[in-house]
Amino acid sequence: MKILKRMRGALAVGLAALTLLSAGVATAESDRYGQQKVVYHINGDGGEVDKAYRGALRNVQNHINAVGKDNIEVKVVLHGNGIGLLQNAMENEQLQMDVTSLRGQNVSFLVCNNTLTGRDIDYETDLFEVFEDQIVPSGVAELSYLQGQGYTYVKP
Repeated sequence: MKILKRMRGALAVGLAALTLLSAGVATAESDRYGQQKVVYHINGDGGEVDKAYRGALRNVQNHINAVGKDNIEVKVVLHGNGIGLLQNAMENEQLQMDVTSLRGQNVSFLVCNNTLTGRDIDYETDLFEVFEDQIVPSGVAELSYLQGQGYTYVKP
């Protein structure tokens, strides 16, 4: 019984040390990268089983992990075939979870109205959880505008 208690104690100490060590790494990384504003540009097709969309969302998550969610502001601009990410999320639960998780980390998804109009897409019924304030007049113009506001452009 004493051995079991010692093992539990040692395990708890080890886990605490590991937690502190990983917190130190995260702090060191966020110190290295500082505050960031980033715009991710998605306008391609998701491919088989939405692999490209999932990869792009993984890039966003990895970026947040490296910088720290309190040190980064992320906007994802979707236009053209990129709108398929939120269309496919209506049926693809993994995409839904990825998008929801990123939104929970203050990632904004901005949707091009030109694409919606040109393709006759209703954002309220055809896209996963998109609201009027997330619609921008033009995806490409929004990308340029955000870069002018100091956002770094990333094309996954």
